[in-house]
Amino acid sequence: MRPINRIIIHCTATPEGRHHTAAEIDRWHKKRGWSQIGYHYVIRLDGTVEVGRPIEKAGAHVKGHNADSIGVVYVGGCDKDMKPKDTRTDAQKAALLCLLRELRTAYPNATIHGHNEFDKGKACPSFDAREEYATI
Repeated sequence: MRPINRIIIHCTATPEGRHHTAAEIDRWHKKRGWSQIGYHYVIRLDGTVEVGRPIEKAGAHVKGHNADSIGVVYVGGCDKDMKPKDTRTDAQKAALLCLLRELRTAYPNATIHGHNEFDKGKACPSFDAREEYATI
C-alpha cells in the first residue's frame, strides 16, 4: 500500500445545483488524456459517495502531491456565473464529514487540505477546508 499523508478536498468547479457523477468525471478526465478519473471519491449533490480511482493507485488531482494523497471532490463549487462559491448541500456536507472521519481513522497521520493550499491560483474547493476540518 502506498503511504497516505494528505487528504485533499476539491470541487468540480461546476455550477451549483447541477448533477454530475463519477462516471461523467471519468469521461472528462479521459478526454484530458488521463487513464481514468483523478479523484478517489466523488460526493454527489444528494450526499451519495461514489468511488472513483482505487486508493491503491496514486490520484491525478494535485500536481506534485498525488503519490501520497487521497483526492475527494464534491460536485459544485461555482455559482451560476461560474464564480467560486461554497455550494455544498447539507447532504454533501454530512457525507464529506463522514468520509473524512473514516479516512482519518484509516490513515491517522494524514492531514486534511483544500486544493487551493497547493495551487494558490485556484479557489477550489471554494471554502477553507483546513480550517473547517481542523478538529478531525
